[in-house]
Amino acid sequence: MTIESIVNAILGVVWSPYLVVLCLLTGLYFSVRTRFIQLRALPDMLRLMFHHERSDAGVSPFQALSLSLSSRVGVGNIAGVAMAIAFGGPGAVFWMWIVAFLGASSAFIESTLAQIYKDRDAKGQYRGGPAYYIEKGLGQRWYAVLFAVVTVMAGAMLAGTQSNAITSAVNEAWDVPVMTTTAVLLVVLGAILVGGVRRIARVAEWVVPLMAVAYLLVAALVMVLNAEKVPEVIMLVLRSAFGVDAAFGAMIGTAIQWGVRRGVLSNEAGMGSGAHPAAAAEVSHPVKQGLVQSFSVYIDTLVVCSATAFLILSTGLYNVYDPAVNGIPDEARLLLGNLPGVEAGPRFVQHAVESALPGFGRSFVALAILPFAFTTILALYYMAETNVSYLCRDRPSWWVMGGFQLLFLAATGYSALNSATVAWSLGDIGVGMMSWLNIIAILLLQKPALVALRDYEAQRRKQRDPLFNPQQLGLRNTRTWEG
Repeated sequence: MTIESIVNAILGVVWSPYLVVLCLLTGLYFSVRTRFIQLRALPDMLRLMFHHERSDAGVSPFQALSLSLSSRVGVGNIAGVAMAIAFGGPGAVFWMWIVAFLGASSAFIESTLAQIYKDRDAKGQYRGGPAYYIEKGLGQRWYAVLFAVVTVMAGAMLAGTQSNAITSAVNEAWDVPVMTTTAVLLVVLGAILVGGVRRIARVAEWVVPLMAVAYLLVAALVMVLNAEKVPEVIMLVLRSAFGVDAAFGAMIGTAIQWGVRRGVLSNEAGMGSGAHPAAAAEVSHPVKQGLVQSFSVYIDTLVVCSATAFLILSTGLYNVYDPAVNGIPDEARLLLGNLPGVEAGPRFVQHAVESALPGFGRSFVALAILPFAFTTILALYYMAETNVSYLCRDRPSWWVMGGFQLLFLAATGYSALNSATVAWSLGDIGVGMMSWLNIIAILLLQKPALVALRDYEAQRRKQRDPLFNPQQLGLRNTRTWEG
């Protein structure tokens, strides 16, 4: 058996239809329980994004949002969307939208829980995430340790998808050897990682908004140039999503699976990764950061992913493969193909922009992927580092942290040098394992988040700036908030 076949076998178990259904139903359940907080609280989300509460222990809500968006807005928004279309058809885009809308409520619950149960590390800085709220809220240390171990591994796996996309896009645009790009990437990455969460947050605070705006402006320009095709693209997505389109009629199940899988990989709602930067924020009430993180799901999927989808579909430069045929090369099982010999991923987007803006597209997408992917690697490192810190009771020795940094860099470099198929499959396994563990945890531990939401809304109705007092609400193991 090859490494690729082993990885695909594990992927088939982790990303079974049961996980797809679990992601969708959990988002629907929390939407109902919160009375669709993702719609009701939109004004509050926009207002809270730019609050500047900060302390020596925590970063500002906007920095926490930027760090979270660093993880959410990455290669998944470019290469991930292209792969969803390639293997799930255009209808996969619709299911990405659905998982984003429903998942925003899951993101609210997990991020609010992360704030409620956050802790301080040996340096006095806030740490938190699923491992912390599983132990403190559920009282299950073994489950928390399991999540932490899985997340450390998943962080390295997911970082590999980002580094692989960087080397692939740079090679396509400028024919730079993969080895050279990998070496430069690891040197720059190592220099930033040693600076800790504050350095990572400062980089993310500036880079994420700039790269997102630049990418969206180019996407808007391409869509203007193809304006007459936009209504046709919307109808194609909707027809394909429900199996009505003649070319993709048999792909409805595949469209749902790929839409949910790529949607969760992109916006990370329910996966638990966004809870880590959420816990690092300095806020007066946990719900504030829960709302900010909920809005980040919209930015990621409904804005950035949609821009990529319209770029690809409006230019027609993509391939779609028959899901019923396996064991032969992709080109031999094409349902629709305008890019023969081009691997699904960032190259789809490069060809799409190049067709509309000749001489510019390949280089621009490569330049967009560099900061997108790089800041995502930083956020994934922070997520994994937080769980290493948790496993060491927030007092990791220098050699443990140094050894972890070297292993993280090694894993990032390994995937950068390997095929995109293996890198993305490993990333999907990491997302799936985290999602299984975290969704079960937040379903069992939803009450404190819902209690905090009622308290926040009661104080807002009295026109107060909400303050969190866990003792008054009957919540335990919230030492960081006490006093």
